[in-house]
Amino acid sequence: MRKSMVIIAGLLLTVNLVSAQWAPAGDKIKTVWAEQVSPTNVLPEYPRPLLERTEWVNLNGLWQYAVAPRGTAEPASFDGEILVPFAIESALSGVQKEVGEANELWYKRTFTVPANWKNRHVVLNFGAVDWKADVFVNDILIGQHEGGYTPFSFDITPFLDGKSKHTLAVRVWDPTDRGFQPRGKQVTRPESIWYTPVTGIWQTVWLEPVAANYVTAIKAIPNIDAGTLGVTVSTAKCCATDVVRVQLLDKGAVVASAQGVQGKELRLPVKDPTLWDTQNPYLYDLKVSVSSGGKIIDEVKSYTAFRKISTKRDAGGVMRMQLNDKDLFHYGPLDQGWWPDGLYTAPTDEALLYDIKKTKEWGFNMIRKHVKVEPARWYYHCDREGILVWQDMPSGDLGNHWTPSQYNGGNDRKRSPASLAAYHQEWKEIVDLCISNPSVVVWVPFNEGWGQFDTEKIAEWTAQYDPSRLVNPASGGNHRPCGHIMDIHNYPAPAMYLFDPERVNVLGEYGGIGLPLEEHLWWQKRNWGYVQFKNSDEVTAEYVKYAGQLKELVKRGFSGAVYTQTTDVEGEVNGLMTYDRKQVKINEAAVRKANQDVINALTK
Repeated sequence: MRKSMVIIAGLLLTVNLVSAQWAPAGDKIKTVWAEQVSPTNVLPEYPRPLLERTEWVNLNGLWQYAVAPRGTAEPASFDGEILVPFAIESALSGVQKEVGEANELWYKRTFTVPANWKNRHVVLNFGAVDWKADVFVNDILIGQHEGGYTPFSFDITPFLDGKSKHTLAVRVWDPTDRGFQPRGKQVTRPESIWYTPVTGIWQTVWLEPVAANYVTAIKAIPNIDAGTLGVTVSTAKCCATDVVRVQLLDKGAVVASAQGVQGKELRLPVKDPTLWDTQNPYLYDLKVSVSSGGKIIDEVKSYTAFRKISTKRDAGGVMRMQLNDKDLFHYGPLDQGWWPDGLYTAPTDEALLYDIKKTKEWGFNMIRKHVKVEPARWYYHCDREGILVWQDMPSGDLGNHWTPSQYNGGNDRKRSPASLAAYHQEWKEIVDLCISNPSVVVWVPFNEGWGQFDTEKIAEWTAQYDPSRLVNPASGGNHRPCGHIMDIHNYPAPAMYLFDPERVNVLGEYGGIGLPLEEHLWWQKRNWGYVQFKNSDEVTAEYVKYAGQLKELVKRGFSGAVYTQTTDVEGEVNGLMTYDRKQVKINEAAVRKANQDVINALTK
């Protein structure tokens, strides 16, 4: 008994020593969830709910790190420890150091493969690494990925050398705004609406055991008109004769199933499915397996929903967006997904969910995810909570400028071949990431004129690649006659200065009512908002006034609107909440009523 107590005490001492070596860096404001972050329990939730395995090993935690000149070999010694998956510039990394385009960021750690994974393949998964990642296992360069917002994986089985411990190293280069790559609002000199760089690993890293042929992707698209669910399963071996089986479950009972080979759409018939909407976000479970010679060799869990997003003219001849063949006004905040302690990465899964739940509580039914892509669990939470998502492509090359006088469809706004390849590759990967999430209903390839090019071609490709959703070709950008939506921006008050009779018309950004609150500011100076007020009552009154104006514009033809914004972000103080999420700036009941009045204006 005493020996057991000594062992437990020793383990606790080891945990406490590890925790004592790490602490959030810097003196910037932080959320309440930062206090829950520990090196021994960092984002422990399974990171990919749409393709979930029961066995896995989380590699989040303390890694070695070093910053070295670009192009040099792996450093002989490292600078210290970094808490993965928080970017090195963040407080929660424990480092809070900038890297810059002249340097590379190195990560290193050891890992062991569980004994019961013997004779199975081992896959190494990264949620996201910004921007260019080279991955080494046991000092062997096994692969590379470019793109700061999308997941990637490697089968590392051939590189495991039979030892009990293996080394994993990652080399990252991220030129931020000195490069052509998609980067959103990251800049080397943050100010105004531009924010701190995010370099390196910023989503969960994990291992999982699989068979030689295993499920790599699931695409599930409902068709409520035909009463079917189309499911396409991809596997590691594209030409294998192994059989893929898909089962659709409703509260544990199998209601439909189909079998086929990988890469071919299976159509599951479903009679009178319960439809997913913002009031009843009903989800079905999916079970997907791969069989070889009649034996199941891989099995994963997923989920899906039945819903339809479309457009239709109303009785007055105005094009409207519809959910499940019913007119629905899309109304929500501009959500940038930044955190004062984790930058791109929420401190905990509870924090990730919090902003979504507050958005629903305020009476909104939509979120525009602004020039950022979230971890897969964020979209999972939106699916469960019943909130629509407009997904932006992160902006990048050609500068963050709106220059309509120079824009003529892309002929005089040239991207290099590398820039073109980076945009197309990452946009496709983003669509693939979210293609099975019922909450995602609108794709937004460009924000304003920020890097806008070949708009018609991009919009056409997006609509053809995913015909189940709407395409908003350029939110507030250089307006081109393509896609499903015409989107204008106007600050601070709502206004309709353009109208397209052939497409849906939306107000993609407005508002920006600012209120700086002491002790909740990123900077004590340089705080910015479109308009600023002195207290919550004034902010609420202005918000309700704008909502009333918007309500009248709904009758005139707007079918959606986006208020700027969910939270303050660094120097921006126009959030409905402070950046640290500790203060809500508005009268929530009054805002909820105003928002519901706007949404209901379309059907009354």
